Amino acid sequence: MALWPFGKKNTGSNTGPDANEPQDAAVHPEEVVTEPESDSAGQAQAETLAGDADTELSGAPLLEDYDPVNGSTGPFDGDSVEIEDFDFTDFSEVTLNLGSMQVPLPKGSQVQVEMGEQGPKMIHIVTQYGRLTPVAFAAPNKGGLWEESIEEIADGMRSEGMPVSFEMGPWGREVVGTGTNGAIRIIGVDGPRWLYRVTAAAPAGREEGMTELARETVARSFVYRGQDAILAGNSLPVTLPTQLAQQVQQAVQARAAQQDGAEGQVPAGGNPNALQDALRQIMEYNNPENPNRQ
Repeated sequence: MALWPFGKKNTGSNTGPDANEPQDAAVHPEEVVTEPESDSAGQAQAETLAGDADTELSGAPLLEDYDPVNGSTGPFDGDSVEIEDFDFTDFSEVTLNLGSMQVPLPKGSQVQVEMGEQGPKMIHIVTQYGRLTPVAFAAPNKGGLWEESIEEIADGMRSEGMPVSFEMGPWGREVVGTGTNGAIRIIGVDGPRWLYRVTAAAPAGREEGMTELARETVARSFVYRGQDAILAGNSLPVTLPTQLAQQVQQAVQARAAQQDGAEGQVPAGGNPNALQDALRQIMEYNNPENPNRQ
């Protein structure tokens, strides 16, 4: 039995917004982060230490019947399951199509695009409880990439001074880092030749709501692995819908104009502290004194 109240549509018609054009997913200039592109592939390849799956953990009940192809709860395999067959209107009014992922946006959320030198580096979904960052990776046929990754992810967070624990979620173990101002939770789900990973950063007092919202989003997400040869551990390519890409371009141009040609202010190289920075940024965004907060 599915844990979420969505199901197949009764008709084949789709009267909602175009899934390829997220009309409500506005991007504001202050929400476009321009940084050098990090070596996400190398980071993913490094996340390969095996975890101890036998430890008894507290948390949500495990989804015993999870099936990304034939099941009723996602994340679904988009190459085998049609997203148009499902009704997510209880949760979302528009779906963000990123090519390798389709993510129904929680009602009232906004999209934040983090740009690298070669294009969009990270896509964040800003919600009332915090920020979600979905990423899809290529994975081996045998699966198991998530369990191979979580200990290394946890060690990386501990190296940044964050206490880390593991909690049981609907799809297995989740990594939870706790800071003085909030928490960061990483959910991973193995599918057919892919791994779907969502990072949820929440300020203090909103952790519970963020956890529920993150799991709700994961349960409605679709991953499209495709047939291209991609090394296991590499992130699947992301493409922006036309309208969103235009908004990003305008925002980047506006920011460049404000900087008045100033160069050398962005540090060279990647960002090895991406997980910690995601938490820090969402704390700043949700600060009531932040003039950029919507």
